[in-house]
Amino acid sequence: MPRTVPRRKARRKPLRWKRRLALAATAAALSILAWAAIARSLAPTSNTSLSRFDAIIVLGSPADSDGNPTPTQLARVTEAVHEYERGVAPRLILTGSAVLNQFVEAEVMARSAEAQGIPASAIVREPQARDTIQNACYAVRIMKAHGWRSAEVISSGSHLPRAGLIFGRLPLEWRTHAAASLTPESAAYDTTLSAVELFKTARYLTWSRWVEHCEP
Repeated sequence: MPRTVPRRKARRKPLRWKRRLALAATAAALSILAWAAIARSLAPTSNTSLSRFDAIIVLGSPADSDGNPTPTQLARVTEAVHEYERGVAPRLILTGSAVLNQFVEAEVMARSAEAQGIPASAIVREPQARDTIQNACYAVRIMKAHGWRSAEVISSGSHLPRAGLIFGRLPLEWRTHAAASLTPESAAYDTTLSAVELFKTARYLTWSRWVEHCEP
């Protein structure tokens, strides 16, 4: 009776190096995004129990192509006006340069604030910052020059976790305060904003905070 020769199991072909590299890159990207999501969920919202501050810092957002405030920018300024009227702080620091077009964000925001009744003497413009790190750093420079030590930081809700990570590294007493939306926003729009901020947070954690040095 002839012997039956057991069949050898077919060997799996080793993954090509390009495929391995792609899998490793995907795993790394997912890990970084998970880190960013956790960091956002744990981001500080305040480092003080103060309810009155030396200033209200309004983080910049681009104007539209005609130089008018967008709903996002107007919402931030309007919230700052409300806080000013409530006596939270005696002045506004409006920060942002011309990033996406030729219109300086701080100037457009200042016009909006004045149109809502804020006196020009209570408005401080910071027209150089091109991102949130610079918004924070340059605003704190202005505060140090005037001897101001505390601030309420106003921006859109989706932006504030990243802002909290940044302000948490600066010599300032602060708390964040979200600007209420002035227009109904769709679920798709909210999802897009959250995704954009997640990627920006990941970039901040892995790159910006190490490379973009700014001494306030």
